[in-house]
Amino acid sequence: MQKIERQYIDWEKTGRNLQLLRADNLTLRKNVCYAIKYAKGDCAGDCDHCRYDMDMNISRTELARVFNVSENVVANWESGRTQVGLEDMLFYCRIAGVTLDDIIEYT
Repeated sequence: MQKIERQYIDWEKTGRNLQLLRADNLTLRKNVCYAIKYAKGDCAGDCDHCRYDMDMNISRTELARVFNVSENVVANWESGRTQVGLEDMLFYCRIAGVTLDDIIEYT
């Protein structure tokens, strides 16, 4: 039987991956935009014909609104100062269209 080593998450590198996703992931951009604009009644849900620029970065404030946390919480996730809870990490993966293996970095 092969010995299985325990892996530890490098939260600083994982946080950088989250920051990169926020800056350059169209699926995340669409889901964040939809969540914010639709809630205000300002979205028809047709992202292909949306009047908003889908190339712009998602702000920490926008992402925080979707997660229902403060902007500081998102900043702490991205800097690696705070670990992202499993439920939040899974939600992040779903709205970004990625897997945990795409985000998490191990030491």
